[in-house]
Amino acid sequence: MGEESRSCLDTKQAENSSGSSSSSALEQRSIEHAIQVISSLISISHSIKVFAGKWQSIRDRLEELLSSLTVIENCDSIDNPSLVSTLKAIFHALKDCDDLAKSCLRLSFSGKLLMQSDLDIVCARLSDYTKSLSDIYTLGLLTQNYAIVLSRPNLGASKDDMKLYVKDLLSRLKIGSADMKVQALISFNEVIQEDDKYVKIAVEIENFVGLLVNFLDSHETEIQEEAAKAVSVIAGFQAYRGVLVGAGIIAPLIRVLESWSESSKEFAARCLQKLTENSDNAWSISAHGGVTALMKICNNGDNSGELVGLACGVLKNLVGVEEIKKFMVEEGAISVFIKLIRSRDGAAVSQISSIDILLTMASGDESIRQIIVKEGGVRALVRVLDPRLSFPSKAREMALKGIMSFCFSSVNCFNILLNYGFLDHIMYFLHDREVSLQELALKAAFWLCGTSEEAKKAMGDAGFMPELVQFLDSKSLEVCEMASETLYTMILVPKNRKRFVQNEQNVGLLLQKLDRVEMNSGNRKLLLSILMSLTSCNSARKKIANSGYLKKIEKLAESDNSDAKRIVRRLSSNRFRNIFNGFWNS
Repeated sequence: MGEESRSCLDTKQAENSSGSSSSSALEQRSIEHAIQVISSLISISHSIKVFAGKWQSIRDRLEELLSSLTVIENCDSIDNPSLVSTLKAIFHALKDCDDLAKSCLRLSFSGKLLMQSDLDIVCARLSDYTKSLSDIYTLGLLTQNYAIVLSRPNLGASKDDMKLYVKDLLSRLKIGSADMKVQALISFNEVIQEDDKYVKIAVEIENFVGLLVNFLDSHETEIQEEAAKAVSVIAGFQAYRGVLVGAGIIAPLIRVLESWSESSKEFAARCLQKLTENSDNAWSISAHGGVTALMKICNNGDNSGELVGLACGVLKNLVGVEEIKKFMVEEGAISVFIKLIRSRDGAAVSQISSIDILLTMASGDESIRQIIVKEGGVRALVRVLDPRLSFPSKAREMALKGIMSFCFSSVNCFNILLNYGFLDHIMYFLHDREVSLQELALKAAFWLCGTSEEAKKAMGDAGFMPELVQFLDSKSLEVCEMASETLYTMILVPKNRKRFVQNEQNVGLLLQKLDRVEMNSGNRKLLLSILMSLTSCNSARKKIANSGYLKKIEKLAESDNSDAKRIVRRLSSNRFRNIFNGFWNS
């Protein structure tokens, strides 16, 4: 061992400096000296090759002791008899630790079992002294002026440096004042959001997660908020969720939901949302009254939309358990969520989340769908689509999905939608510049066509067909095919077919599109089916026959396209036979 280490461990000098005077200045120097000795021992311990596990435990205890002394070093007054005696005992333990380190480095110990026992004893002593320092601070025997937290390791720092920093924060969380705890929690939240490695280190340190969980019940608002923020970040890592649950986090999180701090509630709800991705935790949350607490948040109009949205997110995860879903329905959950959708002052996030959870609850459950319709859920969703009202696109997209889900099996739903102006809203959004909303409106039109003959007639009266023709030029093959299929379904209704042909541009646009589509595309088949349906109308046959695209249809017929053949047959019959005389004999 070097001269520097030996000079650091001049125990006689250390004891004299700690025992000769009770002045703060001498105690300050004793603490500084102890910090130097501990730092030296930590460095030396890395060079020891024998009893590696034992020395790792000792090194951990030394780092905890170092952090605790660093905290006390920055107190305003450290003139205290209890501290003097504890420091004296610490120096004795450090001397024994140094002697053991020398023996292990030189392999000069008499027996392995005896050395292992000595190492266990010194490790326990160091742990006891850290607790003694914590008790001295907690009992208010020292007064804090300011606290200097260890400098945050630079990006790319070694794991040992990062671990030392987190352990220093842990010491402050254990023995610090309320302000120091807040400062330490803020520092911890900063590093875990910047570098994931700190999360892993914190989880691996004994009692760190447990301490964060305990802070959730703190009466100090800032401590509770920062602790809730920290556990919500840790819960973002699937591998560590079991650690949080094992530390008993569920019950404290539910209690936070019932506290008055909205910020703490948001972090707690965010944490619960991540934890409930595993359905195994659902029963635990329910057992601690979590469902009722979350429902209360959703039903309280004073809560922010963000908090309500998070609460809905947790409940959405919980409804996967049939018994919990049944309980929610019995407690009036559906009415609560519909109320949130209706709310004029409600935030978009709460409205979107409410629709989302209703969709989840109704999935595969006809009885739930009937309750939603009966309690005015469809009317509330149609209102979200009203262009005169201000709703974000995401909310409108969710509303359209909800309507299609809740109404597809209801006989009376179309009449309800018609009375609420649903068709007018769909027409409006077919013109929307936002592609996602426009395509969803097209899907709604496609869905409506499949509901009933009355729906097709009403859509024809509302002017859907010219709009659908415009979509035939879309760059999206899916959009083209959906528009074509919807148009084909509508044209099967004689009244719609007549109206379609009356518009001079419609037939021409169909023929233009037919000329441009790929030879073997599915959309070509749909276009030909539409034209075939139109040939039952005299004016349509005439327009097709007189168009410049007739040769295209003839060419398709010659290539053995059955749909094109049928069109040509229809055109060549009756008074058009002379136009195609001798063209088609088969």
